[in-house]
Formats: sequence, structure tokens, C-alpha cells
Amino acid sequence: MRPTLLLLVAKEYGQPNDVTYLSAVMVELLHTASLVHDDVVDESNERRGQPSVNAGYGNKIAVLVGDYLLSSSLEKVAQTQNLRIIKHISILGKQLSAGELMQLSNSYQQEFSEEDYYAIIRQKTAALFAESAEIGAISVAAEEEDIEKMRLFGDAIGMSFQIRDDIFDYFSDANIGKPTGNDMLEGKLTLPVLHVLRQTTDTEIINMAHRIRKGEASKEEINHLITYAKQNGGIEYAEKRMNEYVGKALELITSFRNSAIRNSLEEYVHYVSYRKH
Repeated sequence: MRPTLLLLVAKEYGQPNDVTYLSAVMVELLHTASLVHDDVVDESNERRGQPSVNAGYGNKIAVLVGDYLLSSSLEKVAQTQNLRIIKHISILGKQLSAGELMQLSNSYQQEFSEEDYYAIIRQKTAALFAESAEIGAISVAAEEEDIEKMRLFGDAIGMSFQIRDDIFDYFSDANIGKPTGNDMLEGKLTLPVLHVLRQTTDTEIINMAHRIRKGEASKEEINHLITYAKQNGGIEYAEKRMNEYVGKALELITSFRNSAIRNSLEEYVHYVSYRKH
């Protein structure tokens, strides 16, 4: 998905070239490396319905595979010989790690902060979409104004993508590739439940949420909080915020000259936000 975004943006602003193609490969390698490492950190046994690397081969091999993919990504970006893109990828690697660290530290917070949630997913997920779109424009020497616009475009897509992904956690569907409540099993409180927690004065619900963050809650408690969030407007609120990012993304490409590229990106945005798994 991220290389596709990079290539479509490049096509709008110029003719894709070797720098564009190397960047597209680099982005996917970096993304895959981050997923392999994330599954080790989260102790996840599945990734999109398939066994994770750590589940099949153990943590040692998974870490080494992630390192190999990361090194391969850096090799590709070096081959671009574009210092600006190299700098962007260096910063992106820090952002991805910072997002994970912020998420881990968030489990010790007493507040249920929606702002912290957005900060985490912006670094963990949206940053990769933002860089993909931005680098696509950089690779064909687009104007600075357009490069910045594409960064904002990618950011909006990434935020929408992650909110949609988090909504999946509140429903049971074998096609999604992870069990219901998996985020909460890992101590993560996402937007639907954060919204209702910020509205409630029910101390039992609040204490339950704190136990989930600490990894002390039972499966029954997790299921109860999921049901509570669904019954009190959590899903509708998250979908509303997701739709705001969709609207922002679509607005940023209304001026595209290439109607075929604009239509493809509109379909891309809709798929990211309204996919079923």
C-alpha cells in the first residue's frame, strides 16, 4: 500500500525514475521490518491472519530477520544518492521507534488522553504514509508547496488507516486476522474506548480500564469493556473522527491535474478507511 501511494504521487508531479522505484522498495522493506519487530515486542502470534515470524521461528530469528530487512531498506535508500530522502528515512526510523516507546509508556498513565492516542498513531502508523507520499513528490523534484501538501495527505491517510484498524478490534471476524480484544490484551486502549472513558463517571469501568493497561484484567473484563464502548457510542465516535481524516485527505487532491491519478488515490483513500479487514 505504501509503495503504491509513493508511485501514484510521483506520477502526478513528474515521471517516476530510479530514485522513485528505489524509494518504493525501501519503504516496503522498512515497513515490513517494523512489523516483524512489533510482533516480537507485542508477543503477537498472528499478522493479518497469518502466523507471525516469531510464532513460527522464535524471537531470535524474528529479530534477526527484522534487522536484515531494515538493513536492506537502508541499502536501497543509499542507492538513491538523494540526501534529502536519506534524511527523511533516518527521521522516520526514529519516529516509528518513538511511537512504540510512547505506547509502552502510556500504560503507566492515569489519564485517558485522546491527544496521546493521536500522537502515538501519528508516529507509529501515519508517519510511514506521510513519508511515502512526501518522498514520492521529492523523487520527481516537485515544488515545495506540493511536497508539503503530500506530507499532509499521507498523514491524513495514515491516521484514518489506524483508526479503522483499531475499530476492527471491537468485532469478531476471522478475516481480520486477530482476535477480538487483542489490543486490550496487550494493554492498549484505543479511540472507541478512550472516548467513552472520558465521558463516564463509572468507577468500576475506569478501574477496569486501568487494570487492562497494566495487563491485570481478565478476558471477561476486556469483553465487558468492549461491550460498554460499543453500547455508549465509542464506535460511532471513532468513525466520525476517521471520516474527518478521509475528508481532509480527499480535499488535498482535488486540484490534481491527472484525473486518472486523482481517481486512483480517491479509491485508495476509500479502501484504506472502509476496508473490511
